[in-house]
Amino acid sequence: MALSLILGLSLIALATMLVLRSFALARADRRRTLDQIAVYGFGSSTPLPEETADIRQTLEELAATTGARALSRFESLRSTESKLRELLNSAGMYQTSVASFVGARILATLAGIALALLFSVGGTLNVRLLAGCCLLTLMGWFWPLVRVQRRARLRLERIDREVPELVDLLVTTVEAGVGFAAALQLASRSIEGPLGVELRLALREQSLGLTPEEALRNLAVRVNSPATRAFTQALVQGETLGVSIGTILRDLAIDMRKRRRQSAEERAQKTPTKILFPLIALILPAMFIISLGPVLLEIVRFLGSS
Repeated sequence: MALSLILGLSLIALATMLVLRSFALARADRRRTLDQIAVYGFGSSTPLPEETADIRQTLEELAATTGARALSRFESLRSTESKLRELLNSAGMYQTSVASFVGARILATLAGIALALLFSVGGTLNVRLLAGCCLLTLMGWFWPLVRVQRRARLRLERIDREVPELVDLLVTTVEAGVGFAAALQLASRSIEGPLGVELRLALREQSLGLTPEEALRNLAVRVNSPATRAFTQALVQGETLGVSIGTILRDLAIDMRKRRRQSAEERAQKTPTKILFPLIALILPAMFIISLGPVLLEIVRFLGSS
């Protein structure tokens, strides 16, 4: 009787787990489908509360206005507008304008100054307060740029890691008899992450009237990484020279594997250099304290007693 009860409870628990897992998988598939739809401009995110949305919209409008005025008045900012646009594209921030980004940096700088002045209320202006004000001001101006640069770097590195899988997938589909355009569409549906987003953007540009060569060149401009440049240049040159796309992709897959192996070897060779800092700053002092500490204490006691 007890064995039957335990077995029945176990089966009920297993059935409950399977039901919950099915709901979780369905929710994950629905979220993935909505993310793919959002790439084409039909976002369906949960709406924010009205107060939060109004505040966010006000801040975005203020940042855009401030950045536009700064770009129109300062020549140094206008000269970096194209570079900032490329940086935002590399970070995947296509909906963020350069004026909004510059305005956000200016507002963050003003917020740092206001925070420093707020800390100085009721106190006297000293060296520490002045240094803190300068530090907050510099952080407000440079921190957004550093964050976007880091995001762009990580995104390009992830795309570089995913390009060899894309080439292998294209080789398989093309050699199976599928056309290159259809193979690219299949790859864009199968690959997730930033590379899938870029492929879908390139296909959307083709549907809007651009030629495949122009869409690939735009892809190389948006994603300025070695693997993406090699991929787009090989395809554009192959289309220009009339070389078989299967041969190009097969040679490109071999080249991508060599690049990945060389990148892994390069990272492995950099490892001893990266280990030096924690070794010198953290490990060696602890070893010296453990090994030489008792000896130094005995020397101090001996000299003190004598």
